[in-house]
Amino acid sequence: MKKIILLIVCSANIVVLAQKHEFLNAPKFNDADLSKTKSLLDENAPAEILYRSVHFMIDTSTGLLHKKFFYRVKIYNKDKAEEWLNLEVPIYSYGGGKDQEESLYKMKALTYNLENGKVVPVKVENSSKYKSKESKSVTVNKFAFPNVKDGSILEYQYEILSPGLFAIPEILIESDTPSLYTEYVLDTPYTIDYNINYTGDLAPKYREVEPRTLYGAQYKTYRFGFENVKGFKNEKFVRNSRNFRTKVSTELNSTNFRELKLYSSSWEQIRKRLYENSYFGSELKKSKLAKDNMPAGISEMKSSDLDKANAIFKHVQKNFTWNKEKGVYTEDGIKKLLDTKTGNAAEINLYLVMLLREAGIKADPLVISTVDNGWVNLISPNISNMNFVLAAIETAGGLHIYDATSKQSSVDQLPLRDWNQYGILMTNDKIVQIQMVNNKLSNTYLTVDAKINEDGSVSGTYSDKDTGTFAMYVKDAYDENPDKYKKQYKENFSVDFTGIDSKVLENGEFESTMKFESTDMVDRVGKKIIINPMLFLNRNSNDFDQTEARKHPIDFGSGSTKVKKVILEIPQGYTIEEIPQTKKIVTEDKEIEYSYVVEQKGNKLEVTATTKVASPDYPKEYYPAFKQIWGVASKHENQVISLVKKS
Repeated sequence: MKKIILLIVCSANIVVLAQKHEFLNAPKFNDADLSKTKSLLDENAPAEILYRSVHFMIDTSTGLLHKKFFYRVKIYNKDKAEEWLNLEVPIYSYGGGKDQEESLYKMKALTYNLENGKVVPVKVENSSKYKSKESKSVTVNKFAFPNVKDGSILEYQYEILSPGLFAIPEILIESDTPSLYTEYVLDTPYTIDYNINYTGDLAPKYREVEPRTLYGAQYKTYRFGFENVKGFKNEKFVRNSRNFRTKVSTELNSTNFRELKLYSSSWEQIRKRLYENSYFGSELKKSKLAKDNMPAGISEMKSSDLDKANAIFKHVQKNFTWNKEKGVYTEDGIKKLLDTKTGNAAEINLYLVMLLREAGIKADPLVISTVDNGWVNLISPNISNMNFVLAAIETAGGLHIYDATSKQSSVDQLPLRDWNQYGILMTNDKIVQIQMVNNKLSNTYLTVDAKINEDGSVSGTYSDKDTGTFAMYVKDAYDENPDKYKKQYKENFSVDFTGIDSKVLENGEFESTMKFESTDMVDRVGKKIIINPMLFLNRNSNDFDQTEARKHPIDFGSGSTKVKKVILEIPQGYTIEEIPQTKKIVTEDKEIEYSYVVEQKGNKLEVTATTKVASPDYPKEYYPAFKQIWGVASKHENQVISLVKKS
């Protein structure tokens, strides 16, 4: 899907002044704001940004990047505004000693309340702050605001001094919280030039892009001010809403201290740098590691390159474990991977590339941005926008892709996180832009085998099985928290399941089986038994229930078939008064299909509801079709039957 990108290439002679406005001038605290009871931008908003300023400035005397943040936030409903009650400030280390570490300064945070007509501020004390080491390169400073009530105002500001001139963070203008005023300011000396990537639909009310004398030197300043920004409305079936929000990001274009040095790149320049990098290209050159560790029997295989590649892939997949760290670069190196059998994404998949190449197969790294990292900006090539490496091979049958970080993946069957528009294939001598489209279907099979007991209860077994990318997705959720994963069944269906057993099957599918018994599925009316033959698998609501016009594409990540089948045993001495009608609906292009089929076989009733979605994503114009078909499904799956006792 396409995104809207405005690329502002910065140069010394740009002077654009849309309107006089004073930036970096936080308004004085207004006592009246404490009396506000709701946001005028969104009366249901649990919080509202009264003022937000994000200011990036490069100090010519120290060469450090100053990152300054100021927030003033009104809380209307603290129980629904939890994201604002706890603050997390990440601090990065770029390696190479203390001078390559960020430092946190001037941290100040307060909670304001109105008590007996007086403004009472409560300062966040140092004793409530703590640090958490998230990884080798990231430490997060955390604290909670004290004494927060409905009506409180939270105010905080801090400054980070950073050696990372490449690492000016992307700033979301549109957050989930409405904002009365948000500003973005970048002040950079003439000797350092940036490209500004402005993405999204909102235009700033105040905009200054001009040269100016600041801090005693010649600077270029980029200033954007936004008023009355409504909270971003998330839509269902959008895998990363960040792609559609208005945001500002930067890319270092060049420095000109003693000589001009260019950083803004083409993908070809990035390829060359990667192959020269000691944590990427130099690792790929360690062919002896691949030669000495080639899986047994590969050299003797007389089969096709694809079969040979599959065998090598299965060896890496089975013997090496991903530590959940993403990244384009290796961290501890391939040698350490071979010793510990554990590594990051780059280490595992670059090692796979090395083995494939050593076996005589044309193999190359495929660099991507995962779904949670956002779309790749093809207009402004930047390796910092990429965060994952896959392995790709070229055979007579075309390009095939592998991801050995997943124990359930196979050739061209990748985790959902990998399917994210585009990837860049980095061969030894060129780059190739690859469209990342998941052409393999994923299936879900929900099966209930149950009977209605004499006491009116319903008991039986339930199986939930997923295939393809869906299987990998649910396995990740299970691994993250098995207890939470199992608990969801009771929460989703309001059924007391027992003996839940979840596991990966030999073919990579993921299945959970369980038993149940319930007294809430049957109603008795006189001598009749009233029951929905779909039991707890009926579709209670229409997921496509959006009333306003759809704004964004519909993204499932995978085409799919979902089959819900219930086999229900009817009690002895009862007959079904009327069998529900069969229904089938399909779009003209066969992209979306739904069927509801009911059959009686002796004393058993079989109900099968099948939903087929042919493609992984659709333009927003398909929304009415999905809404209609899901509505038909909901109607038919909520039909009930009457069981009448034979006379």
